[in-house]
Amino acid sequence: MIGTGSYAYFWRWSSRVDEPWSLAAQLADTAELGGGVFQICDYPPLLGMDEAALREVRRVADDLGIRLELGTKGVEREHLVRFLRLADTLGASLVRSMLFAPESRPTLAEAETELRAALDAYETAGVTLALETYEQIPSAALVALAETIGSDRLGICLDPANSVAALELPADVVERCAPYTASIHVKDFAFTRRDGWVGFTLEGARFGDGLLDYDQLDRAVRPDERSITRIVEHWLPWQGDPETTIRREDDWTRATLAGLKERA
Repeated sequence: MIGTGSYAYFWRWSSRVDEPWSLAAQLADTAELGGGVFQICDYPPLLGMDEAALREVRRVADDLGIRLELGTKGVEREHLVRFLRLADTLGASLVRSMLFAPESRPTLAEAETELRAALDAYETAGVTLALETYEQIPSAALVALAETIGSDRLGICLDPANSVAALELPADVVERCAPYTASIHVKDFAFTRRDGWVGFTLEGARFGDGLLDYDQLDRAVRPDERSITRIVEHWLPWQGDPETTIRREDDWTRATLAGLKERA
């Protein structure tokens, strides 16, 4: 299933624009573009919503035919159980997380203990917990963690762009994580020379214009055969003013969704 998430609308809901979009507006746009899933990921307003507001988000998603997923950071049992409760209210089938949170950097052994403590509840609820690949944790360590714990409800959220900063080749990350992938973050990326040729900047690119080898990813993971969600994201820097930034964000979202549908 193909869709979008909070990082596809990062500037749309930010305080830097005059009229930030609500979750309902993001869901409506996703549906209009033909997306079938939306990942509410690292979205601070979510934690301030009461039960009635959460149920309204679920109603809007249901009316639009949008499946919901959640995204957070950290693996502490209490935190993960809190997001499982949110998943229950919203009808979300997957929670993406990362080993480190702003206030917590567990060792792999500590992370394993916390994950084992939380996964019984996830297994009972039928909700998948997907740990994202990123530069602070080697992808091999994430795979080893998934293999050691051995739960059908623990997988990997594959984002090969993130691991580039740790000098991991995206193709290697894809092949290594493919058997354990439960969700994919799809964003293209590229290196550009900084002014004066003093180094490089790694940032987002329009789908098809950067270094993401999506065809290799698709062959390795086989998302259509395995019902793995593909969530459109961007690394789009601020373009100097709201109008230009939003226009480019919209273009990138549409281009990525169109590219994924062509390959489906």
